[in-house]
Amino acid sequence: MNSPERFNETAVPQHIDGPSAWYGAEMAARRDWIYELGEQDLAEIDAAIRQVKSSGLSLGDITPETFRLPQLHAQLKAILDEVLNGRGFVLVRGFPVDRYSLEETAIAYLGLGSYLGSFRSQNAKGHLLGHVRDLGADISKPMTRYYQTNRELEYHTDSCDIVGLICLKTSRSGGESRIVSSVTLYNEMMARRPDLAAELFHPFPTDRRGEVPDGMKPWFDIPVFNWYAGQLTTIYVGQYIRSAQELFPEARRLSEREIEALAYLDTLANDPKLNLQMEFRPGDMQFLHNHQLLHSRTDFEDWPEPERRRHLLRLWLAPKEGRPLPEVFATRYGSTKPGERGGIIVKGTKLTFALDPV
Repeated sequence: MNSPERFNETAVPQHIDGPSAWYGAEMAARRDWIYELGEQDLAEIDAAIRQVKSSGLSLGDITPETFRLPQLHAQLKAILDEVLNGRGFVLVRGFPVDRYSLEETAIAYLGLGSYLGSFRSQNAKGHLLGHVRDLGADISKPMTRYYQTNRELEYHTDSCDIVGLICLKTSRSGGESRIVSSVTLYNEMMARRPDLAAELFHPFPTDRRGEVPDGMKPWFDIPVFNWYAGQLTTIYVGQYIRSAQELFPEARRLSEREIEALAYLDTLANDPKLNLQMEFRPGDMQFLHNHQLLHSRTDFEDWPEPERRRHLLRLWLAPKEGRPLPEVFATRYGSTKPGERGGIIVKGTKLTFALDPV
């Protein structure tokens, strides 16, 4: 396998300032990243749900035009700007999920999400509305994704601009969400170990977990750190970088220094001074910008009763206002065009909004 190109240290900044370079310990003392839905907001959402149902629209028909929010739409625009150009995340709190059926909650979440971007496929089955539940899947199998288990998720990014989650039911214990700024991780690496930061600008083979688009390899090669159009964009799934080394002998072999750089990135991400942990309440909606955040989840113990088990709905979103991405992202995102990129499409994929989590 060819060695990665030599990294040009003069082409990237030594430090990145701005709202995206936050520290978890500081953020934990603040609450400006939480938007509490007010009575007027909830009334508008409820009216929009009723309008969709009375009109006989399907989940695929939900758009800002069919899910009208006369006042709340301005707040959603501000939330989108904060996610894309600010700290990179917002938690929307106060949706009374217990008042609604699963279908009605899905209508509400899709309706709100439609103001933030277009829906993208989250797996080979074409699920535009994802379900995060422990399905008892065996993670040792090449096709299994970690969100189908109760296992801890290492810090990673998803294959889209924005990932959204709404909590329907919580687990018996554990399952807290954790996020960390990849801009802060970069700054810390450049300050402490710039030699290792340089390694993360190399393209890393990353396992597709059996979801392989036509004409593509079962892995894709992409740098963890990308400096493009004056912005740092990060894409990282360490577990799938390691599985690519295990499963595909023809993929480029990582050097010891590259392996050390990945391990150091993980160590920094797990530093409680850097990361922020948040507990999901039923009805909480979290929106994260993958290009400037890594996210994870702790192990959890679920309830024995099926009807009580932890359950979240997930959206992958592509806003037309998304940042420019280097062309290498097309190997994973299918395109780099804002509003039309991200997601997983393979031969036979049929886009669908599934209310069944299986």
